[in-house]
Amino acid sequence: MLWLNFKRVVRTGFVQFWRNGVVSLSAVLVMIVTLFVIGGLLFSSALLKSSLSEIKDKVDVNVYFVTSASEEQILEVQKSLEALPEVDFVEYVSRDQALSDFIDRHANDQKTLEALEELDENPLGAVLNVKAKETSQYESVAQFMEANYSSSDPNSIVEQVNYFKNKDAIEKLSQIISAGEKLGFVITIIFIIISIIITLNTIRLAMYISKDEIHVMKLVGASQTFISGPFLVTGAMYGVVSSILTLILFWPLAYWLGPVTKSFFGGISIFEYYISDFGKIFLIILCSGIIIGSVSSLLALNRYLKYKRRK
Repeated sequence: MLWLNFKRVVRTGFVQFWRNGVVSLSAVLVMIVTLFVIGGLLFSSALLKSSLSEIKDKVDVNVYFVTSASEEQILEVQKSLEALPEVDFVEYVSRDQALSDFIDRHANDQKTLEALEELDENPLGAVLNVKAKETSQYESVAQFMEANYSSSDPNSIVEQVNYFKNKDAIEKLSQIISAGEKLGFVITIIFIIISIIITLNTIRLAMYISKDEIHVMKLVGASQTFISGPFLVTGAMYGVVSSILTLILFWPLAYWLGPVTKSFFGGISIFEYYISDFGKIFLIILCSGIIIGSVSSLLALNRYLKYKRRK
């Protein structure tokens, strides 16, 4: 009996979806816009994370050593830094490599290269490039260096730690990352609420069209579940159809924007992201559509039945 009622509810939901063609089309179009916004937020989030990741990769703390520091002393400092939980990795740049990099950077500056040739020895010291796991952790790395290898100590092998020069830029980047994550979450919630309200009113129109049918079911003693079930199925169908159409629309758009995003957002192609993460995108769009359609149907039905009781 339970299985028979379930089949009837599902069949009635499908019949309502196809019978109220104009209303169903309106609900589907509204939900496509909503799901398009949700999908757009997914793509925007991917682009933001890629861009921020590119920026984060370029941020580090550089520890400059005096020219008299031995390689053994420098490697000892490197080991102490790598032991910190905040540190992701430490890159050692020898004096010779630092000189080679300096010459490459100033390849077009002939005066600087001529001045360098006048010197009897390499004027550059070795460098440790320290990469923290999070941008907010660079300050603790700098504090560790200041406490254990203070450049103000005349006997220190550390000449300079450049964190304090880059402190403002690092702090601003941390704020941008935090603000971007919060803003994306807030925008998503706002659009979900708006979509539920719009879809709810569209589904209320479908219920108004079926008011005589609902009235008859109540007169013959149909349960609340049996009355609301078909509308939940119809709402879920709105979500399924809208999700499929939204994903189809995203294909040419992502393909067209792929080269633009790859050149502008630090190497990520939105089309490659769409293909590689299609399963995740499909599940998020599909589940969002079904949940929005079903919840909207349930809220609309409850409001409709309460209104009828007052009358």
